[in-house]
Amino acid sequence: MTAPRDARSAGDCRPGDARSVPEATVARLATYLRVLSTLADRSITTVSSEELATAAGVNSALLRKDLSFLGSYGIRGVGYEVGTLIEHISRTLGLTVHRAVALIGVGNLGQALAGYAGFASRGFRIAALVDADAGRIGSTIRGLTVRDIRDLDAIVAEHGITIAVLAVPAAAAQEVCNRLVRAGVTSILNFAPVVVSVPPHVDLRKVDLAAELQILSFHETRKAAAALTEVAQA
Repeated sequence: MTAPRDARSAGDCRPGDARSVPEATVARLATYLRVLSTLADRSITTVSSEELATAAGVNSALLRKDLSFLGSYGIRGVGYEVGTLIEHISRTLGLTVHRAVALIGVGNLGQALAGYAGFASRGFRIAALVDADAGRIGSTIRGLTVRDIRDLDAIVAEHGITIAVLAVPAAAAQEVCNRLVRAGVTSILNFAPVVVSVPPHVDLRKVDLAAELQILSFHETRKAAAALTEVAQA
């Protein structure tokens, strides 16, 4: 069933200023978009705030607050139009324009990232693979030729790249990061297991796989301790 539209429906919502959306909300919008895309793949046209919130792992009040920053309020008793909400969140996240991305470092992790189909389906195109290893330069991965990092300035200019994914060894991360900034890259996703610094005008996101596993280890330890306590009290 397709929801009817009114002045406060997802279909008639008016985008808010993306600059006013809090960082925490932006992170959750990406999660909402993933859930909504799954619903769309199942031909589901409407979703309630409770259903969407549960699937995204948040409470419905927080979800409604997040979407209100976008001017999206849904329809009481019906919910949100899935397709329109996907379009609205995509526009806010800047995903209506396909963005060229440079992947720096094509070791084991870099090659895995180069083959990740989720980038293309979410509006990102790996336009360049770059490495410093002479043994990798000139090889072909997923139809792209690995290029020399010494040509980074030309590569960034050639493809209009503003976003880069950093998958290099920790020892090289800061130097490569500096080179990316000098080349004009303004957003960096860092997979290197080290903290790097960037100027204020550059946005930096870090993905620390080991740290995430350590957090999960903590939760496993806590669950095991709780189970022992329950046994002792039985």
